[in-house]
Amino acid sequence: MPTSHVDVPRVRQAVRDIPAYVPGRPPAPRPGVATYKLSSNENPYPPLPGVLEAAAEAASRMNRYPDMGCTELYAALAERLDVPTGHLAAGTGSVAVLYHLLQAYCEAGDEVVYAWRSFEAYPIAVAVTGARSVQVPLSEGARHDLDAMARAVTERTRVVIVCSPNNPTGPAVGAAELEAFLDRVPSRVLVVLDEAYREFVRAPEGADAPFDGVDVHRSRPNVVAMRTFAKAYGLAGFRVGYVVAAEEVATAVRACALPFGVSAVAQAAAVASLRCEEELMRRVDAIVEERARVCEALRAQGWRLPDAQGNFVWLSLGDRSGELAAAAEEAGVMVRPFAGDGVRVSIGEPAANDLLVSLAARFAGS
Repeated sequence: MPTSHVDVPRVRQAVRDIPAYVPGRPPAPRPGVATYKLSSNENPYPPLPGVLEAAAEAASRMNRYPDMGCTELYAALAERLDVPTGHLAAGTGSVAVLYHLLQAYCEAGDEVVYAWRSFEAYPIAVAVTGARSVQVPLSEGARHDLDAMARAVTERTRVVIVCSPNNPTGPAVGAAELEAFLDRVPSRVLVVLDEAYREFVRAPEGADAPFDGVDVHRSRPNVVAMRTFAKAYGLAGFRVGYVVAAEEVATAVRACALPFGVSAVAQAAAVASLRCEEELMRRVDAIVEERARVCEALRAQGWRLPDAQGNFVWLSLGDRSGELAAAAEEAGVMVRPFAGDGVRVSIGEPAANDLLVSLAARFAGS
């Protein structure tokens, strides 16, 4: 007999409240119009031949499970970074590794401190665990306010995340200011250094030198260096990232990871990328040069830009962010707006960057 009420399984409240992740949209094909995707901070260069060949060879064995222990990848990373393999944990992108780490260390009632605005996956990853996000506003210049973040740490804090360079605003944290901050954080709190864009960092003249998260980790067991092959290495489509952490932490992260999560193709491509690192870093240098050109052109228009240390620039437009994004899409360039805050624009092909600079002139001074 029909009833007006049917009991159904209920999703956890923490999951029901999770904000949706908004990816960078690709451009829609338009006849006669060149379109560019500058909305996802992807590397604009195609795969190197050696990397492509390694991936294709691995794909020829797709009927077999990948190496769940990432043996060859861990060995290559251990040699490259001079760390024990037991201090490594890989996953399907650095964001997945962060999910695993938070699952291992956080539960309902715990707190995770991070700057805001920062990577929009952070509040989602925290909410999945049932923990609470403590978002500390950025300071002048869209930089991490490390003093305020240190003050935000309480007895309930389990993890602090430092995104450097900060996505989406761009500034990097210097080594000296990071060390001073770490001195104030209790050793029981894990500090995750999200270095997704570290290869693009160039120290500004006279400024605090950039830090190396792996080196920081060596003397501080509560520090975790988190990195990815998606950006500088151009493997965004294969999803492979990793952490360098104390063995106990790395073991916990691996325990929470999905079995066989990092595909054989991704592992092979990552190992091949480490072998081709010199050539890949020349591409990074070219992106950095193009970033400098774009920033110079935008500043000449009157833009006050934060220090851009990733492979992107941040246009602080507030309520006009959506307006610029719509105008860019009409011109064939997809950018990433953050409602009420600003627009992040990846450094892409020179022709795409030129389009963006030309368009930005209409909004300069906003």
